[in-house]
Amino acid sequence: MTINPQPGILQYPRIRKSPYFYASRKHHVGLYSVYNHTYHPRHYGDPVGEYWHLLEAVTLWDVGVERQVEITGPDAFEFTNMLVPRDLTKCKVGQCKYVFVTNADGGIINDPVLLRLGENHFWLSLADSDVLLWAKGLAYNLGMNVQISEPDVGPVQVQGPRSSKVMVDLFGESILDVPYYYAVERQLDGMDVVVSRTGFTAELGYEIYLHNASRDGVRLWDRIWEAGRPHDLRVIGPCHIRRIEAGILSWGNDITYDTNPFEVGYGFESTWMVDLEQEADFVGKDALRRIKETGISRKLVGVEIGGPSVGSFNDGSMIDVFAVHEPGGARVGEVTSACHSPRLDRNVGYAMVPIEYQEIGTRLLVETQHGTQDAVVVEKPFLDPTKDIPKRLERTAAPV
Repeated sequence: MTINPQPGILQYPRIRKSPYFYASRKHHVGLYSVYNHTYHPRHYGDPVGEYWHLLEAVTLWDVGVERQVEITGPDAFEFTNMLVPRDLTKCKVGQCKYVFVTNADGGIINDPVLLRLGENHFWLSLADSDVLLWAKGLAYNLGMNVQISEPDVGPVQVQGPRSSKVMVDLFGESILDVPYYYAVERQLDGMDVVVSRTGFTAELGYEIYLHNASRDGVRLWDRIWEAGRPHDLRVIGPCHIRRIEAGILSWGNDITYDTNPFEVGYGFESTWMVDLEQEADFVGKDALRRIKETGISRKLVGVEIGGPSVGSFNDGSMIDVFAVHEPGGARVGEVTSACHSPRLDRNVGYAMVPIEYQEIGTRLLVETQHGTQDAVVVEKPFLDPTKDIPKRLERTAAPV
């Protein structure tokens, strides 16, 4: 029996369309998935070509699937600071933070980018899991004076080394003054937007969050496309090759409700993501304190996998889970994400393994679509561990 590895997706009314759905599909989407109950373009026919274009030029992404949870009201800061284990007293107005939303046992509900738009005004730009009802339920149970909603806001990403040139053409030279992981409010042709210097690539890049996105989504998309054409802008999907190289985690693959921050590499060596000494009694604090004291039994590690290419993660050739075996043959864990890196010319990924297998140089066996392959535990991220690439920004000449 022949199996179609890339079946089409029925346009079902219970699955939402991004504000950019009709604009992005004009660029010949090769594969859709569903993310946050919304159709999500995964690639446009050539994931490897898209990867190289991201590294060498500039790319535009439909990420309207990154739904926002907006938190406002007199208790908004106190509530949001309780929602995440990161200490938000260190987050300035106009700053963005990568955060975990944790549950009572320390599991990771979501890993959004948090935008602080005012003293008591926050957006959580979500990964692929439900947070809106979780936040509403917590606020109701605690009797806190907050308003929690999903605003009509949709982001797009402009990513790659030439992204600053496109942004200057759209917003002027002052956009270059936005620091890494900060956000500013702007207007573009009468459209209200928030521009942040963030992204899913660890390349130089920006996200543009559009207000009234259901009304103006196609108009914003077309405006960016026209500004980007002189700079060789190309529409692509989420580049999993690049995010794996960079050590960026993906909710639902590398982190889930059943994993805690310590297991995925946050909290033991540094406290910036999990601050157990802060005053706020955030959800999961007691559980995470116990976990830190008693230790963990498993760890997400970097792996280099031998054998032929395992693919680009989202091209239909990727097996959902790769089994990890010790040399004696017993299954001990699983690969959570993997790809063939064209730049490194090898298969790299992350694997959840028992703690006794975490040491660099540990030999493993991994079952891929090509059979059993040798693998070894290596340092992650695989490239640019200090994030110099996205932090670096050369000011361009003002447009004539």
